Amino acid sequence: MSSLKTIFTLSAFLLIFGCGGPGNQAAVPTAEPAGASSVNIGDYDVHFSAQSTDQLPPEVARSYNIVRSPNRAMLNVSVIESASGAPVAAKVTVKTVNLTGQLKNVVMRKIQEQEAIYYIGETPVANRETLVFDISVTPDGVDQASDIRFKRQFYTK
Repeated sequence: MSSLKTIFTLSAFLLIFGCGGPGNQAAVPTAEPAGASSVNIGDYDVHFSAQSTDQLPPEVARSYNIVRSPNRAMLNVSVIESASGAPVAAKVTVKTVNLTGQLKNVVMRKIQEQEAIYYIGETPVANRETLVFDISVTPDGVDQASDIRFKRQFYTK
């Protein structure tokens, strides 16, 4: 029994210390680039982002009637005239689905403060859920909508 115990101990010792890591010559995987957060649609730049609402400061959430929660996602979209950098009013609609095809309701509302104009919408989100946002943007004075698609995975606590 003693020799069996010795063999087991030596085997464990070799396993633990024999796995010293990848070494100096190992290839380090490259991080995936972050997705785009803006696109150009002719004379306009559309900026967009999605985050869980618990990342908002409490006073900001309160002032815009947003429920702070790791289980709620918020989409923020703004339209800027490329040449002047001025914010532009637009018609912004969103269709959101998760990877199983479940439709998520996101109603966008316009927020205007001094010179800034942006559109926000919220939806429930589950842990590790990936949402695909299909955004349709029609800047004021433009006849045809432009479509933007991006996806974002959310992690809840």
